[in-house]
Amino acid sequence: MNKVMSNKLVIALYVLPALLLVGVLIFIPLILSGYYGLMEWDGIGTMKFIGLENYSNAIKDLKFWDSAWHSLLLAIFSTLSLVIYLAVSLILASKIKGADLLRKIYLIPMLLSSVAIAQLWIKVFNPTNGMLNNILMAIGVDSPPAWLAEPKFVLFAIFVPILWQYAGFYILIYYAALKNIPESLVEAAKIDGASALQIAYKIKIPLIMGVIKVTIVLAIVGSLKYFDLIYVMTGGGPNGASEVMASYMYKLAFASNDFGYGSAIGFLLLIITLIVTVIIRKLTATKEELQY
Repeated sequence: MNKVMSNKLVIALYVLPALLLVGVLIFIPLILSGYYGLMEWDGIGTMKFIGLENYSNAIKDLKFWDSAWHSLLLAIFSTLSLVIYLAVSLILASKIKGADLLRKIYLIPMLLSSVAIAQLWIKVFNPTNGMLNNILMAIGVDSPPAWLAEPKFVLFAIFVPILWQYAGFYILIYYAALKNIPESLVEAAKIDGASALQIAYKIKIPLIMGVIKVTIVLAIVGSLKYFDLIYVMTGGGPNGASEVMASYMYKLAFASNDFGYGSAIGFLLLIITLIVTVIIRKLTATKEELQY
């Protein structure tokens, strides 16, 4: 009995530093965010307790729901883009010539900061001398749009660099999972006459389905809290057409000095993200996983 207690104490001592780190860096800020959301506060002066007024105002705030809708569109786009990443990974894992070089090229965006990527794509989308509009004019488009200045185009213009930014990350994950599939299974399928598409659809994809489910959750959660590239490229404009929940929260807390309301928006963002994550996990879980 004493030996068992001693082992448990040793395990607890090993786990304690990690628990303290998680508590200080994650749980305490989350609790404080919810607490500040109950206050009327400019971030510097005296706080005034106003209960759930900030949360009630957020629910009635049309700008908040617009930003939530834009975040949802980004999450849908990011999830659909996983199909492209998976297709590229399947091609790279099929031993094509230059696969190693292509993998290194796809990883380049991961080495750049979001600010650098934003500045790069701002120049690409420049309406007067940007590369994209120059190409469109060269093929006969008379008046290409100002991509980042027109509300009907700005969201889709932002989605493109986001897809480019995270291509290497997801391709690397899928590629590593595909390389772990036993080669004997693929060879046996080829002997039985299976085509490359049949091997991909009936063997490779089912065997890495667990990894695919994880990337779906990562893509959706990451999209809901996405901030930096959008803020640098458009600042949420024009007229809020590219505002997402994280950028709206930032503007309220730090630009408008409404720290209490901004904290409430941040806490609601957390709740929405948790709810969406649970829903996605339920939808993608197998029968065996649902039993636990």
